[in-house]
Amino acid sequence: MRLLPDKTNLDFMGYRWLGFGISGFVCALSIVMLLTQGLNFGIDFRGGILIEVRNSQPVDLSSMRGTLNTLGLGEVSLQEFGSNTDVLIRVQEQPGGEAAQQKAVATIRATLGEGYEYRRTEFVGPKVGGELIRAGVIATVLACLGIGLYIWFRFEWQYGLAALVALVHDVLTTIGLFALTQYDFNLPTVAAVLTIAGYSINDTVVVFDRVRENARKYRTMDLAELLNQSCNETLSRTILTSSTVFVSVLALYLVGGEALHGFSFAMLWGVIAGTYSSVLLACPLLIYLRPRRGPSAEAAAGATS
Repeated sequence: MRLLPDKTNLDFMGYRWLGFGISGFVCALSIVMLLTQGLNFGIDFRGGILIEVRNSQPVDLSSMRGTLNTLGLGEVSLQEFGSNTDVLIRVQEQPGGEAAQQKAVATIRATLGEGYEYRRTEFVGPKVGGELIRAGVIATVLACLGIGLYIWFRFEWQYGLAALVALVHDVLTTIGLFALTQYDFNLPTVAAVLTIAGYSINDTVVVFDRVRENARKYRTMDLAELLNQSCNETLSRTILTSSTVFVSVLALYLVGGEALHGFSFAMLWGVIAGTYSSVLLACPLLIYLRPRRGPSAEAAAGATS
């Protein structure tokens, strides 16, 4: 399947300063939004009540969510847990200490009525939420550093640095988008951020592989021209992969239910940002980092003589 002609010749490197400008502006805006508005942390991080229930019949999450939202308990989140008969109910922390939490649990039980088996009831305090925030930050930072080191060892440090910059761009702008929109930021969102990091670096590695291959093949070609050729040669694959992932994630966002909205929302942006940064951020940075292009033509000729 081909969406593009065999020989495209788009001047990506000619637009590198526009790409740098857009990336710089979006990253700066993300930092400003994080510092001024902050993230709208979900129950996972703020603390609250967790109730695991089981029914003998498949549970209608929409109906249950509508019923619980009328109780005035604040944010209520439902998620299938293992099967469509098991539901994990999350309710935000109630003001008034432990007595208020127990009263909220009793209200939920009375509202749901008979037919439900209550397998687990827990209260997640603010301390646990703080620990989850720290764990999420540490996981994201370690993932980015680990990916950067992988690229460094697979290619060269110049490639690793360019990939790390693109990776930080994708992660930072995703988190900034959540600060801007005030979408709930919870554990599934952290999973989405880590998934974005993996997707972004996969696309970057494909382009870098072609750059390295062409660098060995065309040792005297101008670096900007070589990078343009490499991006054009991988463009069809990039568009097909990104569009397929985007459509799949869009379906999750539209019909996947409320539990997947945060995850799919982050992934939709991540697919766009990851594709953009691979071509208009990571590759153009190589012009200034000047990676080695293999032995010179004279050295290669001497080695074969």
